[in-house]
Amino acid sequence: MFRRLALAALAPAAAVTLLATPAQAATPVTTLQADIAKLTNVQRKSHGCGALTVDSKITKAARAHSGWMARTGTFSHTGSGGSNFSARLKAAGYKKPGGENIAWGYRSATEVMTGWMKSPGHRANILNCKFKTIGVGAAYSAGGTAYYTQDFGF
Repeated sequence: MFRRLALAALAPAAAVTLLATPAQAATPVTTLQADIAKLTNVQRKSHGCGALTVDSKITKAARAHSGWMARTGTFSHTGSGGSNFSARLKAAGYKKPGGENIAWGYRSATEVMTGWMKSPGHRANILNCKFKTIGVGAAYSAGGTAYYTQDFGF
């Protein structure tokens, strides 16, 4: 399966419809999101960084962006209305956005984390010890393709 990754650089100092085919329903998006956050903290710990705290505001923004990408078939850090990750996190009520990783086409949390860790820019976000919070969003397109957003905050 063809997979894509994208990275948003570090920032200066609505309801989401989540779709899945019946086969994918066995892995609910909430499980994928929790697994990605957990695997992120495993990587951080093994590289000397503190664990990130899951933040509900960041999670809301990440889920909305993944849902938008899945609904529109768009793979981009530029989201609905031309928004960027920083604007989306601030609109969700989070005041100190840090960075964003996105991906699509991976079948599991382990696969997407492996892809991100093999990419220097994504890895840098994951292992940025200055980040303190995380929010993860996952959504399936009508065709069953998974879209992921991993947002970080200071």
